This record gives sequence, structure tokens and C-alpha cells, in this order.
Amino acid sequence: MWGLETLLPLLLIIKDVSCQWNLWVPRDITAMTNSCVVIPCTFMYPAGIRPYRGIHGIWYFGQPYPQLFPPVVFKTRTDVVHESYKGRTKLLGDLHQRNCTLLINNIGTEHSGKYYFRADLGGANIYTYPDYSELKVLDQPNIDVPEEIVSDESLDLTCYAPDNCPDMAPEIQWMYTDYLPDPEFSSEFLDESNTAVLSNTLTFTPRPMHNGQLLGCRVYYPNTTLVYERLISLDVKYAPRSVWVNASSEVMEGSSVTLHCEVDSNPPPRISWLFGEQELLWDTASNASLSLDDVTPAQEGLYTCVGDNGYGAMNTSLYLAVKYPPREPVVNGSLTVLEGSTLALHCSTQGSPAPTLTWLKDGELVGTITADELSVLDIAEITPQGDGQYRCLAENEHGRASSSLNITVEYAPVLLEESKCTVVREGVQCVCMASGNPEPTVEFYLPDLNITINQTDNRYNYYTHTDGHTSTGMIKLREKGERTGNGGSAVNVHCSISNAYGTESVQLELQQEKKYMMAVIVGTIGGVAVIAFIIAAVRYVGHNNKKENGNPGQDLVSKLENPLYYSAVKKDKQNLRKKVGEDGDYAPVGSVANLERQELNYAALEFIGARSREEPSGREDDGFNYMEIKAK
Repeated sequence: MWGLETLLPLLLIIKDVSCQWNLWVPRDITAMTNSCVVIPCTFMYPAGIRPYRGIHGIWYFGQPYPQLFPPVVFKTRTDVVHESYKGRTKLLGDLHQRNCTLLINNIGTEHSGKYYFRADLGGANIYTYPDYSELKVLDQPNIDVPEEIVSDESLDLTCYAPDNCPDMAPEIQWMYTDYLPDPEFSSEFLDESNTAVLSNTLTFTPRPMHNGQLLGCRVYYPNTTLVYERLISLDVKYAPRSVWVNASSEVMEGSSVTLHCEVDSNPPPRISWLFGEQELLWDTASNASLSLDDVTPAQEGLYTCVGDNGYGAMNTSLYLAVKYPPREPVVNGSLTVLEGSTLALHCSTQGSPAPTLTWLKDGELVGTITADELSVLDIAEITPQGDGQYRCLAENEHGRASSSLNITVEYAPVLLEESKCTVVREGVQCVCMASGNPEPTVEFYLPDLNITINQTDNRYNYYTHTDGHTSTGMIKLREKGERTGNGGSAVNVHCSISNAYGTESVQLELQQEKKYMMAVIVGTIGGVAVIAFIIAAVRYVGHNNKKENGNPGQDLVSKLENPLYYSAVKKDKQNLRKKVGEDGDYAPVGSVANLERQELNYAALEFIGARSREEPSGREDDGFNYMEIKAK
């Protein structure tokens, strides 16, 4: 029996590689079910590393990659381990002495497999060693049987029992040996690479009469109830000793796969393929193949090949993994909710390997990516910005699938900052913009006139437009200084917005447009210049015509001064307005001679907002000091 002190010489062996991450564990180790096993372990790390807050260790089962979430066998920081290892494991070594020896109690066949150690020295100094120790948990002892049992030739049969549990030492007995001629027994203790095995060899010379006889090996632990037995059947040849099958494999859904099984025995055994408890195929031969066509996920699982020739039976299993792309996710139906509601969107699917689930809103990532077959997206107090299409995307290495739903968020109307009244050339223009769902209605109210303006009132220029959940209303008050009967101003405008969830009314602010005021000033100066130009042009043309045709200019002047002619041509103001321009940018005026050739109907000047000579000097104007020239 060995103790922890036997590990000390190992430090001398690995001293030359002490500057690297290294691990020593036995590659193979065995134990009996319900007993215990000690896995000797020594680790090294680079000499330049100073452990931060001590040294911690983790033992993993099956694989060394933490990101794949292998079962945790032991962890120094916490007692949280895999369910199958709770209360079973203990660290016998001192990690500060670089000893990571592990004890596993009450083991079962499900604990058979590879064990990996991970050292945590703090910070980024965390390392999982690639070396592993593979544990084989036996439910019966091993008997070493030669390939052939030849009559009259000395035969050695050896029974082995692992001795890797420090609290229990096994003993071996042979059974059914009374009929053997001169049997001899010899025991031996083997300790190779700190893996201990107890063996007992039975030596005798078989005879043909012994063909078909049974021999048994019993392993037991004194002072316990643990007993393990193994029986073999003697034959002049040999009993089944090995069953070979394919290694565990992966196959895509819809494809075909063939599982092979070969049994070494004489005579040939009966071979049967099992899926769980269901027998799929059997044949009496040395090998048998099981073909599976158009494989479905339901056929994933453990397949066992059993060989039995009547003198013994053996079996070996493999795991067939069926891979397939994610199924179309199942999500909530489309929803219409009120602003402030709390939602939980569910998405579930299946796939192999397990797919990742991603939630997207209008093509943008929302929430977290989940590596599971179910994902829940929680939305607390949804806002109008939460309105849109939500899509759950399921992906694995074999494909992707997605499902979508729409969420419509309804909310009370909100007045937008673009809402205001502005002085324009034609008068005052008021705009009211609101966002809401359902889209709000917009009305204007003139409190000084006690008038409500909407689509049913056409006394003013009223215009509405909707774009998505935004409604826009606009009115134009034709005169900037329109007076009411009580001396008030019509620019006192209120806007009312409403939908099913609320109503809001505000007074719109009046804002002066700098661009418009500049146009008024420039227009005034330009108007005076145009008047001077027209008068000069008229005089110049009149003077030339007087020389050539007498005095035709006098006729033109008389036309301009004739009030009857002015009144008649005033009706044609729309045509000239096109020349002047609707937006106040005045068009250039041609020569008076050209106007005469085109039979100019009139040239009229109208001053708006300027003081007339007849007005008393004390009269208050309307607040706009400008002159506007219109061609009518």
C-alpha cells in the first residue's frame, strides 16, 4: 500500500521543467464500484508566477474546456460540484505544495472517464492541464484468460483487483476449483506509476474433461459487505474475450450510418445489437453490422453490441449523436400594448448541438444571446420606441431558423417642438405637430374669435398630413394684423391634439422669421429703386417717341394716369404676378418700350402697411415698418 510520501521523489524527476505548466497523473487507474479511488497528482507552474491570493484548483470530468461546462468534480473555492459528485470528493494534496491528489468515495460505473485538473493562481494565471487520468470503474474483477486454452498444457488464469483505495485493501479467492487437478495459487502486488493492482494467479493443467467447466474469481474487502465475482467457462479453445464496435460517432439527420460489431470467440457467438432494451438485430457469427437509413433525432442514443457464445458474454456500447439544424422557433403572437406595459417574449426551439438564441428588433441586437433551447426577452415599461418587429434567431453549426412577431405600442399624443406660429409674407402661418398611436387629430382654436378650425371649417386655409404616428396641422391667417371686434389679434392661436388615450391643448408661440424680415427690408429698398427706374424709363421712351412719332409717349402716360384704364387692367394681375414671383423674389422689369410693344395694360403700385400722407402722425401702425410693391 502506498502513501502520499511516495510523491516526493517525483519533484526530483520534473525539476528540469519546473519553469513550465506541467502535470503528472497516472494515465490509467481502476477501482471497484462502491469503493474509493485516489488519483495521485502533482502540478508545476512557471517559476516567475507569484500566486495571487493563494492557489485554487478545480477537477473536471470528461473534458478540459470550462466554456463547454463539463461536470465539476471538486473545487476549492466552493462546495458547488456536479450532482453525481456531491459529498464524494476530497482534496488530499496541499496545493501550495503543488500536490493536487484527489480522493473519490463511493464511486459507480458512471464515474468512469477522464479527469482533468485546472490550477487557479489568481488574475490571468489560470491553466487547465491537457494531461488526464482515465478512471475505469469495474463492477466485477478482471480475469486474464489466454487466447487459447489447450488441453494438457499448463494454464495460468489470473484475477486482478484494483487496490487504489487507502481505506480498504482487497483480497482475492478462486471459486469452483475443487475439481481441478493440483491447482496452485500465487498472489502478487503490483505498483506501477502509483497505480496499485492486486493479482492472484491460478495455475493448473486442463484436461478435455474440463471443457465447459466454470471457474470463478471473487474479490472482497474484509470488514465490509463489498463482494465482486467473475465467472468464466473453460473450453479447449477460448471463451469470448473482446467485443469491438465503432467509436461513438456523429451523423447528420436524414443520412445513413452502419454500426459494426466484431466478437472474438470460439465457437462464434450470438451477436445482438441493442438500442436501450430493444433488440434490433441478431446473428450467429463472428461479426454483425447494423444499418440505419434516414436517421432521425429519435434514433440518437446508446447502441450496445452483445456477444455470447454460451461460455461467457461481453458487450460494448457506442453513442450515436444525430445532428440537425434548429427547428423553426415558437414565439409569442403579435401584440398591441399600451405604453408602460411590461412584456415577456418567449422563444423555444430544438437543435443538435443546442442552438444559440438571439433576439433582434428591427435588425438590431436586443437582450443577451442564450445558449439554450429557450430564451425569454423581458421588456419592462415599454416606450413608444419599443414599437417594431422582434425576431428570434436560432443558430447552430448546421443551420439557422427564425420567427418574428410585431409589437405595436399605443400612447397618448405628444406635442412636438416644431409646433409654432411664424410670420410669413402672406400673414401668419401656424403649424402644430404631434406624435401618438393611434395617430392624433389636430385642431386649432382662435380664442379671440371663438373659432375652432379643423377639416370641417374652410374659412381659413387648413392643411393636415399624417406620416406613421405623426400628425401635422397647418393654418394660414391671411393678414398679419387682422383685428377682431374687441381690438385683439388673431395670432393668439391654440392647438388641440387628441387620440383615444388623451388630449392636450397648448397656445402656440409667435416667432418672427429673420429671413422674411430681411426680405421685407430688401423688398422695400428694391421697390423704391424700381419706381425710380420705371419713371426714368417712361420719360426716356416718351422723349424718343416725341422725336419720331410726334408724342406717342404722352399716350402711354395718359394710359397710366387714366383711372378707368387702371381699373380695367387690374383684373389681369395674376399673369403679372407670375413674372414678379409668388415667393417675394421680384423678377426684373423690362424696358418700357418692350412693355408698350406688348400692349402693357397697367403699371400699378400698391403700398401695404406704410403710412399714407392723409394719416395723422399720431396714428399707431400695425407693427411692420415696410413697403411692399405688388404687380397686379
